[in-house]
Amino acid sequence: MTEELVMKLVTEALMIILKISLPVLLVGLTVGLLVGIFQATTQIQEMTLSFIPKIISVFLVIFILGHWMVTTLVEYTVSLFDLITTLK
Repeated sequence: MTEELVMKLVTEALMIILKISLPVLLVGLTVGLLVGIFQATTQIQEMTLSFIPKIISVFLVIFILGHWMVTTLVEYTVSLFDLITTLK
C-alpha cells in the first residue's frame, strides 16, 4: 500500500464524512439562528424554545436523508473491502 493510496483513502473518507454531516449541521445551524432571532426580537428567553425546534429539525433531516447517508457509507465500505482483495 503506497502513501498515495493511503492519502486518497483518507481524503475520500473525510469528504464522505463532510458530505453526510453537512445537511444535518446546516439545518441545525439555520433553525438555531432563526429561533435566536425570534427570541431576540420578542425578548422571550426560554431555553426549551431554542432546544426543541433544533432537535425536531435535525431528527427530521436524519429521517429524510438517512437512507442516502447509509447508502453512501455502505458504498464506501464495499469499495474498501474490494480494495483489500486487490492488495498483495
